[in-house]
Amino acid sequence: MQCDWPLLGPLQWMRYVNKQVKVKAGKDEERRGWLLTVDPVSASLVLVDFGEEEEGGRRASVQVVMGHAVEQVEVLQEADEETTVRLQASFLPPETHSLDPAELRRRRGVVRRWLEKNRLPVEEEGDELKVAGALTIGAPYGPEDCRSSNQIILDRIQKLLQNRTQVQPEHPETDPA
Repeated sequence: MQCDWPLLGPLQWMRYVNKQVKVKAGKDEERRGWLLTVDPVSASLVLVDFGEEEEGGRRASVQVVMGHAVEQVEVLQEADEETTVRLQASFLPPETHSLDPAELRRRRGVVRRWLEKNRLPVEEEGDELKVAGALTIGAPYGPEDCRSSNQIILDRIQKLLQNRTQVQPEHPETDPA
């Protein structure tokens, strides 16, 4: 059980991460859940509660308890290995099915030719495409795989790639690019 939560600091907070906790906040406010993380600036807690199984998978709810309101934190249970893995994977994107290297090379080539057809300078750097030195496209080379610090360039290249999939479907036998 711990009081003065905001004053503890990150090293002490880490002892509570991946554990089921009971948090007393405010007068009669009590929250329970698995502590996913603690915001180092505000001392706010992110609690995850894994609900019952539903059609299509398990349901999880997330609660944020503001750090300034925390009066007491009590550890109820240590996480087992399965729970720890579920907590760590809670906010990761769903796994995409893995593509074989030949399919990735084909997709990279199709996207590269499409960008060059639209008069954009493209270079291959390992498994990534570098566009005009300002944007990088990683596997599997879709609009969501673009990265750039320039939002305008990012938006335009993503729209261009979305247009490609509308104009040219992803079929190798019909893909003229």
